Amino acid sequence: MKKKILISTGGSGGHIIPAITLCEHLKNDFEIFLTSDKRGAKYFDKTVYNYKLIDIPRISKNILRLPYIIFFVIISLVKSFSFMKKNNIQILISTGGYMSLPLCLSAKFLNIKIYLFEPNIVIGRSNKFFLKFSEKIISYSKNLRNFPKEYEDKIFLIDPLLRKKIYLEKKIFENKIQKPFTILIIGGSQGAEFFDNEISDLMVDLFKDYEISLIQQVMNDNNKKIISEKYKKNGMQSELFSFNEEIFKKYNQADFAITRSGASTISELIFFNVPFLAIPLPNSKDNHQFYNAKDYFDKKLCWIATQSNYKKENLKEFILNLIHNPDDYFEKKNNMIKFSYQNTWNNINQKLLALINEN
Repeated sequence: MKKKILISTGGSGGHIIPAITLCEHLKNDFEIFLTSDKRGAKYFDKTVYNYKLIDIPRISKNILRLPYIIFFVIISLVKSFSFMKKNNIQILISTGGYMSLPLCLSAKFLNIKIYLFEPNIVIGRSNKFFLKFSEKIISYSKNLRNFPKEYEDKIFLIDPLLRKKIYLEKKIFENKIQKPFTILIIGGSQGAEFFDNEISDLMVDLFKDYEISLIQQVMNDNNKKIISEKYKKNGMQSELFSFNEEIFKKYNQADFAITRSGASTISELIFFNVPFLAIPLPNSKDNHQFYNAKDYFDKKLCWIATQSNYKKENLKEFILNLIHNPDDYFEKKNNMIKFSYQNTWNNINQKLLALINEN
């Protein structure tokens, strides 16, 4: 009889996409169950994935909301406990976030093995709290920030998780600068108003000095209309889209990317050998987006700029210099190839199966 595994997730695409990828890796060898909160539900293809909705309100410092939060936490705990016991769950894999709280607590009460997943270079607060109760924490790095030293032996290293169809999409890059120079702009699963406003103005200014075309994620249909008209007015080629879980299909068209630095997005860009400038989300929890980008910057895989110090003229000069003096640009591409060459579906699959089956 197959082991029964629950993968808990929720929140943003940064939690959902790894959960779906873990499901794809394990579904042939185990019976897989999924849970999500309401925020995460919108990222699931409901024709492909069945999941149990277990919602939990966002933790708030507003003392007036405390009774409401406690009430719904208790309800979510009861739902989690009941679901896991009814389905005889034997293993929980948690992708972190506050929505993992009732699932991990229930797993502890039911003596269910807990595995944590941490794609960021800064360990999340929920993962840190449940470390002592976990078997292992699946991670991309041994050097997680804020990680308690007494649990270092629990770190289980894998290459960045990528969806199976991504491996089929990658093409070999050409060692030359294209014209038009195609720039991919990604604001993350939540979109980014800063990118819609400031970066779109930068692109118009850049177009005056070099022919570029754009593939740009925008926050909503209203912004899409405004930005599209702005680009058309200046004679620029552009493809605008809202969040798309198959954004990886656009990577082969891109020469360069400007992006936030969620773990999934920058891992995919590196795998596709797309040099990128990371502009981390300034208010990401524990500044984890900055440290995600900094880790790759230190490995000479990307560049970083901070939103607080953003100046249009400086970034324009940086991009033009990359185009006209591309040594640094091609160094990044070659470093990405070396970094990703062992990242295959089979390699990661065998590691995950070995981990789950070791006990």
